[in-house]
Amino acid sequence: MKALKIGIVAESTGLPLRPALAAAAQAGAQGVEFDAVGEVSPDALSDTGRRELRTRLRSLELEVAALNAPVRRGLDVAEDLQPRIERIRKTMQLAYDLGARKVVVPCPKIPEEDSQPRAQLLRESLEALSRYGDRIGCVVALEIGYDPATQVKAYLERFDTGSLKTTFDPANFLLHGHDPLANLTPLAGWIAHVHARDARAAGVSRGVQEVAVGAGDIDWMAFIATLQVIEFDGFLTIKREHGDNKLADVTNGVAFLRRFIAPIM
Repeated sequence: MKALKIGIVAESTGLPLRPALAAAAQAGAQGVEFDAVGEVSPDALSDTGRRELRTRLRSLELEVAALNAPVRRGLDVAEDLQPRIERIRKTMQLAYDLGARKVVVPCPKIPEEDSQPRAQLLRESLEALSRYGDRIGCVVALEIGYDPATQVKAYLERFDTGSLKTTFDPANFLLHGHDPLANLTPLAGWIAHVHARDARAAGVSRGVQEVAVGAGDIDWMAFIATLQVIEFDGFLTIKREHGDNKLADVTNGVAFLRRFIAPIM
């Protein structure tokens, strides 16, 4: 099994994309994740632009760990659903063209009953995306955390596809009252991508809050060891949504995580 690789979410640096790529390379990251929007949206990035971006990444010795497909509404919301699915499909094709073959998509809370109106919408959305993923060879990596892992796994097992997987963010689980480590092993084989994000309890009145990687309640040594046990060999992509100096936080996060990662013999 290959050693785990460390990446950085470009938006977490607080820099435009090109300087963010340079900062990731300088920090010693092996890959980047970025939002497929603006100048690197599927509609804006021509074939020539895609080639130039691949060349730029190679010159920095970086891979695209995954693309993120930001959506304002979930896959269980009827309003503008078809255009939203089409944008995600285009992002999947872009991810394939850039060599990532993974697209991070927010996963809404799993419906408790199939009779709920949004349950049918979510199922139809995921079926449409997974069929497309199976056809072109790209994974939809659903960013989870609302629901416990056993419920997520049981739900995904209902789909006849190889293209529906998950993005595991330990801070997401912590923020929603779940134990990240306890929820990791049940998803063995279902994790395509990992966000390395930390959080800690900030007091009774303030609840759990995001902090820089290594400054929170996540036991990263145990977390990474568990990833290796379940044979995950993708990217740990450092993500920081808040903070006064996000660039320093993600840069320091690369050095912090590297201490726990060793090649698997």
